[in-house]
Amino acid sequence: MALVFYHSVATKCCKFGSLLKRQKSRTFTVMKPPSNMKSTFTKVNSSINEEKIIKSVFISQSHDIFTNLALEDWMYRNFDFTQHHVMLLWRNSPCVVIGRHQNPWMEANFIESENGIQLARRNSGGGTVYHDEGNLNITFFAPRERYNRKQNLEILAKTLERGWDLHSEINKKEDIVLDSTFKISGTASKLGRPNSYHHCTVLVDVNKEQLVRALDKNKGLQFKTTATQSVPSPTLNLSEVNSNITMDGLMAAVGWEYLRTSAVTQKDLGWELVSKQRGFQMINPTDEWFPGLDKIRSEFYSWEWRYGKTPKFVATKQYNLDNDLGQLSVSVEVEGGIVGGVVLSIPPGVAWGRLTGDIDLVTTARDQKFTPEVFDLIQAAIKQQGVSFQSARQEMAL
Repeated sequence: MALVFYHSVATKCCKFGSLLKRQKSRTFTVMKPPSNMKSTFTKVNSSINEEKIIKSVFISQSHDIFTNLALEDWMYRNFDFTQHHVMLLWRNSPCVVIGRHQNPWMEANFIESENGIQLARRNSGGGTVYHDEGNLNITFFAPRERYNRKQNLEILAKTLERGWDLHSEINKKEDIVLDSTFKISGTASKLGRPNSYHHCTVLVDVNKEQLVRALDKNKGLQFKTTATQSVPSPTLNLSEVNSNITMDGLMAAVGWEYLRTSAVTQKDLGWELVSKQRGFQMINPTDEWFPGLDKIRSEFYSWEWRYGKTPKFVATKQYNLDNDLGQLSVSVEVEGGIVGGVVLSIPPGVAWGRLTGDIDLVTTARDQKFTPEVFDLIQAAIKQQGVSFQSARQEMAL
């Protein structure tokens, strides 16, 4: 039978409603929002009676990556999760999402980005992922003292086993894999005081061809950096394993599994526990519901966050000289996403004018926002001085 959850309250940020299917015949009444869903915090007692902790499953109605990242951050900053744990389910239109400490030019295919795939930087660490509406994002919110992402992942694993008899594993990197090889879920987290969140992806029916193109690395440049670098893994859609697994079905199943699992001891207490929870709630991530959300979204969308937060790096491009005279290279120092020093390195026996070795260049590329096209400007300036060279990748004379 269908079970309807709906309620509205005076405070905008707690205005929710939803409609999902339930597998049992029992019905129950959804409780009103607790008073602790205000933007205030109380000291967490790690030994709290878990019977006092209630759970909710929130489902974002937005498919905009920047809005959903802002919603996640808003909840992390403002909610009191002391006696109310939350699972947030959200999906995005096609995008590439890098970790907080990553270099976008090392992780994403910017040609693909020009075809409508957004690039975003999240507030947690970890590697780069591709999202589209076939990818389910799940965020577990809890007080810092109750952060346990292994237990969260076990809820996902139990969901797959209970619903579709799929036996997955949680590996050492805390990814969820099938057949010990194929990654279906990656994970990252943010720990603060008093709150924490752990979020992960689940590949349900992602466009894998687009995923591969979007995450294609920039092979024309070499990087020297402390930025976190992604490690590619073989991936698999759940729909490829079992065609009965749909996005709606998985969202419902993982939500029920979360609600039937006790908050601290992680015991499966079935529908008796579910009847005490707040159920599924559709949320509208707007400034009206979550005051200040638009400002946070603007910050996530800004060039300063997406690109300017990149850790300092040096990008180098090499060129083959004519007549087998070796290679010269151009190295660009970038800090805060802005081009700084530019160095031209000439191989022994070759001169540029009267200059040899490593040469600090004065160029209009300095103080510009970095893009790989900066090398085209530098290359054109060098070429005017009479050094003939060719691209090491394309092997074409300039």
